[in-house]
Amino acid sequence: MVEHFDVLVAGGGPAGLMASIAAAENGSKVCLLDKGDRLGRKLGISGGGRCNVTNAMSIDELIRHVPGNGRFLYSALASFSNRDIIRFFEDLGIRLKEEDHGRVFPVSDSAQSVVQALVRKVRSLSVTIKTCEPVQAVLFGKKVRGVKTVSGRKISASCVVVAVGGKSVSRTGSTGDGYAWAKAAGHTITDLYPTEVPLTSTESFIQSRRLQGLSLRDCAVTLLSPKGKPIQTHRWDMLFTHFGLSGPAILRLSQFVVKALKKYRVPEIIVTIDTFPDVQENELFHKLIRLSRDTPGRALKKVWKGLVPERYLFYLCERSGLSEEMTGHNLKSESVRILVKYLKAFPVHVNGTLPLEKAFITGGGVSLKEINPKTMESKIMPGLYFCGEIMDIHGYTGGYNITAAFATGHAAGKSAALNAETVRS
Repeated sequence: MVEHFDVLVAGGGPAGLMASIAAAENGSKVCLLDKGDRLGRKLGISGGGRCNVTNAMSIDELIRHVPGNGRFLYSALASFSNRDIIRFFEDLGIRLKEEDHGRVFPVSDSAQSVVQALVRKVRSLSVTIKTCEPVQAVLFGKKVRGVKTVSGRKISASCVVVAVGGKSVSRTGSTGDGYAWAKAAGHTITDLYPTEVPLTSTESFIQSRRLQGLSLRDCAVTLLSPKGKPIQTHRWDMLFTHFGLSGPAILRLSQFVVKALKKYRVPEIIVTIDTFPDVQENELFHKLIRLSRDTPGRALKKVWKGLVPERYLFYLCERSGLSEEMTGHNLKSESVRILVKYLKAFPVHVNGTLPLEKAFITGGGVSLKEINPKTMESKIMPGLYFCGEIMDIHGYTGGYNITAAFATGHAAGKSAALNAETVRS
């Protein structure tokens, strides 16, 4: 016996959960299918386990923080904005707070509380939930007919919403299944690549783990072209790891590193670290000289203590030909000049990123030229909808990607419900 629904939603992440809610609220009989044993797995580990549900910036600013085709989101955000997302969760009983850079988190600091609230809402709307039910294929005729699951079950529907994500964080079930379904419907899949992903390096100080675990606060990281021209700069915190560089500033820079390595066809490229982005090089030089001369008998490690983390200072002093035990009496200006250059633009050769499966977000996906930005419906296959990370949209970390998922999921679910109503009548 073939089950029939108005709207089928494949994928129980943020986009799929929101699509299910929007479709059910608009009168559709909805079925939500997920390959895993529970819904919202990726959502449950997002934001370091706290779930950055959205970002409170203005819509224009928010779009600017979605470098991967963010302008496509204007229509969806006009219908269901970041402010609407905040009200939506507060209506579900989730109290929210705004932190730095406009990031919005639950007061509970618990991603699971967000997942549980969404699942409760889905259940309250009588959505049929089928977990451990991976979709094998979307069924097409002249329009969508339903889906076939791996178990061989066929489920019919007049509309299917594909919300299965990309290929990042594959342990949560995002393994790129939906790309094959989109291709079968005639869609183009743009090149896939990792974004919001740590960088790798074979520098000796990285391989020796000299700076592993060291964090730098509020620094500016800049990607340089092979000719030394700045390509992109991001300012935030960063982290040295045993394989390279990570942290918010590095994650934001990563997509530009991927593109630059491909564009210039080089094995590695330079990223510089500026730990004093608000201070000019000459000004910093005179500050260090002045501090050393004010107490000429004290060791540099005490005189310059607190300028940057001690381990970083000692390493840069060593690279500059300085000993942290030296005093102002035997300090050479040339060595201080070298140290200042490192403090302002310490170069790190990077040779790539961790693989796509380790990235936070997938770059590339279903071509947006083939999707209606207001409804998220396919321009090629009537009744087929896309939302979330499977589309060629990607933003920085900080609540931008999840905002895109919620906004496009809401648009897809609502539009699919209205479409299904037309079919019924």
